[in-house]
Amino acid sequence: MSHQELLRPPGTRVVELDIQGMTCSSCVNRVEKKLGKLDGVAATVNLPLESAYVTVPEGITDEQLVDTVNAAGYKATLRTATHGSRSNGQERPAPAAATTSGDDGDLRQHASKRGTSEQEEQVSGVAAQLRPRLVAAAVLTVPVFLVSMVPAFQFPNWGWVAAVLALPVVTWSAWPFHRAAAVNARHLASTMDTLVSLGVASAYLFSGWQLLADPRMTEHPGMEGMSGGLYFEVASVVTTFLLLGRYLEANAKQKAGDALQALLNMGAKDATVLRNGTEEKIPADVLQVGEVLVVRPGEKIATDGVVVDGASAVDASLVTGESVPVEVGPDSRVTGATINTSGRLLVRATRVGSETTLAQMARLVSQAQTGKAPIARLADRISAVFVPVVLALAVLTFVLWLLLAGPAADGGQLRQAFTAAVAVLVIACPCALGLATPVGLLTGTGRGAQAGHPDQGPAGPGGYPHRGHHPAGQNRHGHHRCPGRGRHRRILRFP
Repeated sequence: MSHQELLRPPGTRVVELDIQGMTCSSCVNRVEKKLGKLDGVAATVNLPLESAYVTVPEGITDEQLVDTVNAAGYKATLRTATHGSRSNGQERPAPAAATTSGDDGDLRQHASKRGTSEQEEQVSGVAAQLRPRLVAAAVLTVPVFLVSMVPAFQFPNWGWVAAVLALPVVTWSAWPFHRAAAVNARHLASTMDTLVSLGVASAYLFSGWQLLADPRMTEHPGMEGMSGGLYFEVASVVTTFLLLGRYLEANAKQKAGDALQALLNMGAKDATVLRNGTEEKIPADVLQVGEVLVVRPGEKIATDGVVVDGASAVDASLVTGESVPVEVGPDSRVTGATINTSGRLLVRATRVGSETTLAQMARLVSQAQTGKAPIARLADRISAVFVPVVLALAVLTFVLWLLLAGPAADGGQLRQAFTAAVAVLVIACPCALGLATPVGLLTGTGRGAQAGHPDQGPAGPGGYPHRGHHPAGQNRHGHHRCPGRGRHRRILRFP
């Protein structure tokens, strides 16, 4: 039985979805709740990866999952394939019987790499879409900020110029926030984008209303400073800084996922096989179970297998994390992507394509990245109620300011009440609340796998060991272990 099968209830299957349109922890919580309403479905949604790992019982189709996410206001697509799956966890017995299944495994592996590449392109596409909006916002925000905040830069009727310069910032540049807020509002939901959109729009519209009510408000430099009625720079600066945060976030997602891609690239690209006594070099992707590989010193072993002739030392640090090469000889098992350091080996392939140890490692690391640490789940629960609470507080702030001003409240006190309410909306946007832990987990699991310390994630059986992840990886009887408080705790098992 494979490790993946041990992690899910019997009679269920696992479906992975790519989800576009999520921007904060509120989106994550909403998607998980919508999928959880389907009978027997359990979903874990990862914001940095923009993916969902869904455990589905019999009777629930993939189309139902996709339609449920789409109905929530997001765009879901089935991931082309994960890193393959094992057939009953058994090795293929013979080349003749394995021809069809081997091809199928290779196709799954190709699909997996293609899916990973497509995901990277999506992340890069997000950054590419945000870049021109960010550049335009930054270029226009600088003069708006200077003319609004520094009296030396002010000139007659500068307020109208600030209004014109700020308009593209709060409309076109801030469009991703407005669009996400509108989509969620259509589904009677609110997210961090709701706070941003309301804050930016309110600041600009209120300032525009003030300027239209008193067109001569900025006729002379310094006049607006005494009345305190224009906030075009607030709308522009908030939009620019949040766009910068989104842009950096998209780049962080791409860089954090590079470690997993590097793990997938560790495998050998070519293999030398022995056919009818003649050596022939072929792509590693077309290897079949039972074929005999020729591995010379310094070459990578192309796939999992058993040594049939020769003796050497193999660098297996990819699997064990130990730098000391392991001595192998006839009947010794070897792992694909490990390096033959000395001696010529003949290796009979026992597992190929998506069933190799390397493919299983990549699959498990991907699942670990989809998992959530307890602190991330806490952040999701807070975000579920945070936005409605902030909206209520903003309204309450506005009302209280007016009530405290009394019946004789004038325009100045109205502006103060509005300013306080907008400040609550804008400042109370903790986008990092739902991003810091997932990105940290994404980076840590990927780098750990590259260093030979793959992890099954925070949600796996037993959780993380005490006192850190992997203080010293050790390999015992096919189990990847690490010490923790006087005892060994199993992290991964590769059959």
